[in-house]
Amino acid sequence: MSRACSWSPSICPGWRKAVSEAAPLAIWIVAGEESGDQLGAKLMRSLKARLGAARIRFDGVGGHAMEREGLKSLFPLEDIAVMGFSAVIARLPTILRRIRMTADAAVAAKPDLLVIIDSPDFTHRVAQAVRAQAPGIPIVDYVSPSVWAWRPGRAPKMRAYVDHLLALLPFEPEAHRRLGGPPTTYVGHPLIERLDEIRPAAGERGAAPGEPLRLLVLPGSRRSEVSRLMEPFGQALALLKERSPRPFEVTIPAVPHLADEIRHRAADWPVTPTFVQGEAAKWEAFRRADAALAASGTVTLELGLSGVPMVVAYRVSKLEEVLKYLIKAPSIVLTNLVLGENVIPELIQWDCTPEKLASALLPLLSDTPERRRQEEAFRRLDDLMRIGDEQPSERAARIVAEVLGESRARQPSA
Repeated sequence: MSRACSWSPSICPGWRKAVSEAAPLAIWIVAGEESGDQLGAKLMRSLKARLGAARIRFDGVGGHAMEREGLKSLFPLEDIAVMGFSAVIARLPTILRRIRMTADAAVAAKPDLLVIIDSPDFTHRVAQAVRAQAPGIPIVDYVSPSVWAWRPGRAPKMRAYVDHLLALLPFEPEAHRRLGGPPTTYVGHPLIERLDEIRPAAGERGAAPGEPLRLLVLPGSRRSEVSRLMEPFGQALALLKERSPRPFEVTIPAVPHLADEIRHRAADWPVTPTFVQGEAAKWEAFRRADAALAASGTVTLELGLSGVPMVVAYRVSKLEEVLKYLIKAPSIVLTNLVLGENVIPELIQWDCTPEKLASALLPLLSDTPERRRQEEAFRRLDDLMRIGDEQPSERAARIVAEVLGESRARQPSA
């Protein structure tokens, strides 16, 4: 789609006046799961603060958090927020109908802007359909697909239907530039807004002499992860109990939908875990933890920002194992990718054995070079991930406003 100027306000100076005028704004936001709903709600809050709550109408697809900020959702988010291959197959007809419904409704509404958030299998199909039917609607993508890890060919294809991409990870703009993706800006990870909750106060971390150490175990948020990791995790703890010079207690922050299964699978562990649920209890456990054993995922970034040394593990099915040859990233651990070096041990598939897990964990339970190396690396995360005085949602809202203004500045005067 040809444009009179790029999204950048420095190139298209009329954007600021165009977006500051009092005309009402229609903004569509489409999320596909709960994490996107949370991101969308923060973005909406920041857009209202920047542009004026009274002049914005929000429509699209979202959950309870976005609805509390004023979104009128086409249908319940639960219709499409499914996890796991079998669950997706079972709901596929519904999901395909919802894609068509969402795209058709957005085209009919003729919004000033469409924002899609994460969940690319859903949101990108919506964006492609909208661009095909209404090429004049600017589209912003909030959260990059993992094109830097696998299927890099997605990046150049996104240019056809994404005008600007808001990235959560600092290395993603360069990855999209290298791969030929759309214009991309690092806006910051939402965890940056929660550092006070994640990080310990003075005296909160570090067991006193004679007290047991505190070990976090995080077996994943998907049923397949829990089913594959709980057994080797429990066996690794048995070995660690024999070898550790100090006793330790185990805490598992269990995701609600898997809490019963995790309890059942931990029933025969050699160390009886304490189970906690809810964000407040989870962050308290992070602040008190001395070390962690975790499944790969966003939780590794949470642990890194909290300053908890960790060992990361992952197992997949035999079918999924074939896909590892398509993965281009040098690590599966987000914290390692942000740091640009493999500081955190990662034990994947056949390396995910009780012996190797216990051997990697043991040095993290005392003052060792392995522990100090991780702690020193974590102190670099702030410089790598911070974005100045703005919060991530504020920076995202500023760029959305710039794209809005650039679009309005290009429109012919009435």
